[in-house]
Amino acid sequence: MIHVIAIITAKPGKRADVIAAFQKIVPVVHKEQGCIEYGAAIDAEGMGSFQTKFGPDTYLVIEKWASPAALAAHSAAPHMAEFRDKTKDLIASRVIHVLSPA
Repeated sequence: MIHVIAIITAKPGKRADVIAAFQKIVPVVHKEQGCIEYGAAIDAEGMGSFQTKFGPDTYLVIEKWASPAALAAHSAAPHMAEFRDKTKDLIASRVIHVLSPA
């Protein structure tokens, strides 16, 4: 299994627009072969001072894939290229961590 944590920072005030576009592709991604988990997350509220927040412009995509090949196919999928093209002017930065279970 492969885990992915993608940290996406939108341009100021654009996070909701990026997440709206993201939510449109989620059902398609869930149908991809090897997709175990794929969803967005933002900072939880009210968690106290121990929490380090990402901030109002950042969201994470938390993913699990059955194999590196499944992740590679996902990355190359036409709907992902379309999503990247639609959101490229809304995103300030994208950091993707690909991890193996320990």
